[in-house]
Amino acid sequence: MNPANLPFDSEAMLEGLRTWVECESPTWDADAVNRMLDIAARDMAIMGATIERIAGRQGFGGVIRARFPHPKQGEPGILIAGHMDTVHPVGTIEKLKWRREGNKCYGPGIYDMKGGNYLSLEAIRQLARASFTTPLPITVLFTPDEEVGTPSTRDIIEAEAARNKYVLVPEPGRADNGVTTGRYAIARFNLEATGRPSHAGATLSAGRSAIREMARQILAIDAMTTEDCTFSVGVVHGGQWVNCVATTATGEALSMAKRQADLDRGVERMLALSGTTNDVTFKVTRGVTRPVWEPDAGTMALYEKARGIAKSLGAELPHASFGGGSDGNFTGAMGIPTLDGLGVRGGNGHTLEEYIEIESLVERGRLMAGLLATLE
Repeated sequence: MNPANLPFDSEAMLEGLRTWVECESPTWDADAVNRMLDIAARDMAIMGATIERIAGRQGFGGVIRARFPHPKQGEPGILIAGHMDTVHPVGTIEKLKWRREGNKCYGPGIYDMKGGNYLSLEAIRQLARASFTTPLPITVLFTPDEEVGTPSTRDIIEAEAARNKYVLVPEPGRADNGVTTGRYAIARFNLEATGRPSHAGATLSAGRSAIREMARQILAIDAMTTEDCTFSVGVVHGGQWVNCVATTATGEALSMAKRQADLDRGVERMLALSGTTNDVTFKVTRGVTRPVWEPDAGTMALYEKARGIAKSLGAELPHASFGGGSDGNFTGAMGIPTLDGLGVRGGNGHTLEEYIEIESLVERGRLMAGLLATLE
């Protein structure tokens, strides 16, 4: 089976993808994410998949597991793992409208990662229409919480990966058409400062500002960044009334390292910031963590298979390890051959200028179809 002969159609793919993109699905809106999962489940049901809905927890949306008909159903096969949550709040579609400009198409979540999820289903659809039976059964797992570190579904992802021989992750591809064969480690932290209230106008000196302490600690955290381990604070909340010295302030920080040992040292440094200064208590607690995924022989063999398919399609397929965690961190760290970054090319993810390169829908769709048709 030559994937170059499959009749992928970028216009038809865009039409289907538009429905997905215009169904906004920010992580913290479980109902919105579930609406997106409903659309994907319906599309896969029409394709003949058996759909299982797994209820969400911790306030997040649910999970969809789809198993496609296959003579070896139940045996270890291929897992396609993708997330349907985005960072864009409901209403972003009014600011980041679906639009096409030349070879670019814009929309919230189109690049990270609805475009990749959609082309994966199109690859399965094209193989089925060609009456081609893949060597291995295919399972698709769509999850609701990757953008916040996958706190509620890591166990499901790891359990499903363990039942399969390969994991394909259609996160965004690289600008150079590259794929991802490893991911850096990431740790999240919750920050909390607790001070002493007072009237900011009448008795300012009697108070101890939690906001002041949080600001001081933010600068200290940023200053901890080295080439081996980065630190940043991305969320801050504090105070309630401008005429009150703030009693509490909270925040969230992120640390990333290429090696697990460097991240472990970074975690120790962050936790050591806890303490009391000038009657203000600062507390750091560890949040969710993504382990380092370093490519092993299994992942590299999977990559070489993909590289050969890309070459037959007239394209180079470079690879590397990258930052920006994904659920591939988990499956790769488990030692299961994992190939990440199989999704669309594009750019400006997590911004109001997020876009895909339209031609990459077909190009990456053919690559995915080639992998599904040849992995055994």
